[in-house]
Amino acid sequence: MDIMASSSTHGHDLPMKSFTRRDLLKSTIAMVGGSALSAPASAATTTPGAAEGPFYPTVSMRMNDVDNDLVKVAGMVTEAGGEIIRLNGKVTSKEGDPLAGYRVEIWQCDVNGRYLHTSDNRNVTYDKGFQGFGHDITDSDGSYRFRTIKPTTYPSRTPHIHVKVYDGNRERLTTQFYLHGHALNSSDFLYRRMSTEQALSVSMVFDKNNDVPETTVNMTI
Repeated sequence: MDIMASSSTHGHDLPMKSFTRRDLLKSTIAMVGGSALSAPASAATTTPGAAEGPFYPTVSMRMNDVDNDLVKVAGMVTEAGGEIIRLNGKVTSKEGDPLAGYRVEIWQCDVNGRYLHTSDNRNVTYDKGFQGFGHDITDSDGSYRFRTIKPTTYPSRTPHIHVKVYDGNRERLTTQFYLHGHALNSSDFLYRRMSTEQALSVSMVFDKNNDVPETTVNMTI
């Protein structure tokens, strides 16, 4: 069940909360001495890449429903367990140009901490109401949008959402999004590899939009 009828409708009914990230950057200037964040927004640095991980679901593993609403699976009455969120953002070039028609994929474990993948064979029940994998196509201003759940913990990892960006068949970026300020971030082996600026660029900071937590994470490739 797609949460919008067409990619061209991005940004009309759910306005982005760009001020949240600006506020976050301001609050972090003291921590990084201001130097890393003093460059103008037009001089964007690229989004840091991250490991794909062992549980990227191949086509045969995915549900028939692979749209951008991971909370509602077509044909299922019950929605996914967990805290429902909206994840928005834009994909742009280093020069700030919007990248339209790019395929953005996300995948993550369900509320029980299990992935939609045959190799995740732990004795944990998978939430069949959770799509586990989805995609969206960026619109004319590079915007993408998802409805999913706030990521939960997985053994040895801090909560995160996996992300891939494709230009046609060409993979342009593989990264991971994190919960800003989560207690497990500091002990996560992938999160700790990033600089403060890089970590901020892939951090999810939430605001309420019609009582649903919403976050904006922009990607530069």
